[in-house]
Parts: sequence; structure tokens; C-alpha cells
Amino acid sequence: MKKLSMDELERLSIEEFKSEQKSPIVLVLDNVRSLNNVGSAFRTADAFRIEKIYLCGITGTPPHRDIQKTALGATESVDWEYCLNTIEAVQKLKSENYQLCALEQVDQSIMLHDFTPSKNKKFALIFGNEVFGVEQAVLQECDQVLEIPQLGTKHSLNISVSLGIAVWDLMVKLEQF
Repeated sequence: MKKLSMDELERLSIEEFKSEQKSPIVLVLDNVRSLNNVGSAFRTADAFRIEKIYLCGITGTPPHRDIQKTALGATESVDWEYCLNTIEAVQKLKSENYQLCALEQVDQSIMLHDFTPSKNKKFALIFGNEVFGVEQAVLQECDQVLEIPQLGTKHSLNISVSLGIAVWDLMVKLEQF
């Protein structure tokens, strides 16, 4: 067993990445306060060729050294847009026929492993503030709310962890690999 070199990994250049077909997924960050979580979202978006990230409300935007620290340059490859409020972003996405899926714990959530996405749809995954979660008004706009089952005492995951789990799950179910 030998670790692969950067050349052997055959990574795309930024120009190649931008011209490649993207996954039918966008990410919406609803008032995410941690710049490290924002950077991590960019890095995950790059890894899975996500179409775009919407940075909403108080969510920080590039360029910022704390975002760059975890994004490792992914802010250059992944398209993003800032929206003053999340409702505007989700209403725009809804009008563009995205299936709106918040990641949150609510009384009518669907466990992530039970969610079966339609393969001919586009999806917007919405992640909320580290303390308050996804805004109630945003939840009302969603087609469904997905929940990651947890067995411990905390019943919460860091946004970057939730984002990675949810994107991976959706990519597998949509057969994007």
C-alpha cells in the first residue's frame, strides 16, 4: 500500500472544475456564524462538485483568512452568492424547481436514511445557525426536513459534519459517483 501523490490523484484545475458538469445540489447556509464552518462547506462543495453555495444573513463571505484556512482554496473553484436573508434565497431556489431540504430536528422530520430523493430533481440542502438552527420561516418554505439520527447525549452535530454526511448520502442516492 502506497499513498498517492498529487499527480496520481489527477485533481482538476480550477478552470476544469468550473467547466465540468456539477452535482444537482446547492448548499444554503442560514446565518452560520463560524467562518471555519463556512470554509468547510466550500471544501466539501468542491469535493463533491456542488453547483453553488448561498451564504445568507450573518454568514461570512470570502475573502477572509478564517474561511480560507479550512477551504484551502475551494472559494476559487465553487460558485457562491450572498443573500441578505435566507427566505429570499430559498424562494428563488423554489422558483427554479429545487427541492428544498433543511437539515434540522423537527416534529415531522424524515430520518436521512429513510429519505429517497427523486433522481430527476435538483436539491437545495439548508443548514442553520450553530445555536438556533434553521429559521422557522425557512423551515416553512421547505419541501422536507431531514434529520441525521444520533444516539448520544448531545443530539447535535457541527454544521460541517452534518453537511458532509448529508451531501455524501444524497450523492450516493442520486448515483453521482
